[in-house]
Amino acid sequence: MSEVLIDARGHRCPVPSLRLRKAMEGLAPGVRLTLQATDPMARIDVPYLMADLGGVVCDVSEQDGVLTITVETGAAPKG
Repeated sequence: MSEVLIDARGHRCPVPSLRLRKAMEGLAPGVRLTLQATDPMARIDVPYLMADLGGVVCDVSEQDGVLTITVETGAAPKG
């Protein structure tokens, strides 16, 4: 499975979401992307973006002020 890393640390909203959206363009369903962001608004913005784009948020964690948000393109597998 492919995975893409988007480093948006040090950027304020809406830059992290815009970078994630751009990285998702043209990707097949099932590709995982990991966004790193220091703006706490990314925790709110990314789930809304995924709802708009038909993706899913797989994991959200925070360590030392850095949010790591993993998303997957397309529909989430059932089960």
